[in-house]
Amino acid sequence: MRREFSDTIEKLAKDNENLVFITGDLGYNAFENLQIKLGERFINSGVAEQSMIGIAAGLAVKGYKVFCYSIAPFIVYRCLEQIRNDVCFHNLPVFMVGNGGGYGYGVMGSSHHAISDLASISSLPNINSWIPNTANDVNQITERIFYDSKPAYLRLGKSSLSLKCNDLNYSYNIIENNNSSTTVIGLGPMLEKIILATRRKKLNKLLNIIGCFKLPLVENDEIIKILESTNNLIIVEDHVEIGGLSQQISSFILKNKIMINNFINMNAQGYPSDLYGNEDFHHLDSKISIGDIEENILRILN
Repeated sequence: MRREFSDTIEKLAKDNENLVFITGDLGYNAFENLQIKLGERFINSGVAEQSMIGIAAGLAVKGYKVFCYSIAPFIVYRCLEQIRNDVCFHNLPVFMVGNGGGYGYGVMGSSHHAISDLASISSLPNINSWIPNTANDVNQITERIFYDSKPAYLRLGKSSLSLKCNDLNYSYNIIENNNSSTTVIGLGPMLEKIILATRRKKLNKLLNIIGCFKLPLVENDEIIKILESTNNLIIVEDHVEIGGLSQQISSFILKNKIMINNFINMNAQGYPSDLYGNEDFHHLDSKISIGDIEENILRILN
């Protein structure tokens, strides 16, 4: 998704002289084109994320719109106070971009993982978190963030799906609506694992399959109708339970008195084995792999 993001920034910068891009000494072999095209509007702040957000806020006050890029845990956890005080409280057009959300940086270890970032950001005012389901969504989401001109967090991951979201005004991308009593919702790139898990035995035609790409949640009538007819709900996310998709959708369900008989939350469990590996290893360790998703779906359907 990083390449799609870079291409979109290059296009936006060509038409908007108030766009500034700040990187925390990251983006080699990806952002050289931006450095050339943006010139003085491309800033390398070094490994100083707190300073990066402060600089961005100052530029935003002067009329610029600023993208701040780093690895997901660094752009959130290292500078959460600055995001809150300097950006969100003043509703400034500063956009945090975190690459490698969830367990994306696998073997680098827990310091490089972002499995509670959305909980941190969701607690702040005036800010949306965008978690693209596919690389095809990155262009339109990045453009939407820029033209919305309000605080935003863009969490980038990996996906080879060719799908594209049709409506960014809401939080959900409905992939399959089969009027089923079983609904599976995946956060961001986890949608790909759901689709792969359900296609192997053609389970996709027995389910409602939905991708979620924006927090806090914004529902529409179609989603509400699907949830109201759902008896079995499975949530799949590369994020801890607290503050993640499952907790936020649970709140909506309770407030609207929607009855769900079976609620299964498949979420990041941290480090059950006390070992580090690649992203697939951690998904297996947290039981959110393709096989685990398929197993839970079959158990409910049977």
